[in-house]
Amino acid sequence: MPKIPGIGQKDAVRVLEKRGFRVVRQGKHLTLSNGAIMVQVPRHTTINAFTMGYIARVAGLSPEQFRELL
Repeated sequence: MPKIPGIGQKDAVRVLEKRGFRVVRQGKHLTLSNGAIMVQVPRHTTINAFTMGYIARVAGLSPEQFRELL
């Protein structure tokens, strides 16, 4: 069972923006950056839990930190 829930693309972007990420490019994926790290978020209605876990890990968030920001 994944530790991070599957959520929508808008919720994922909102969580990353709270951590200082900003949208730098848009296409089939949204590319967000905080100046040092770049993260890509797919533009899906619902992002599955495994993909969301990977995105959070790349962004430097633990599952607990991610859930707190939801």
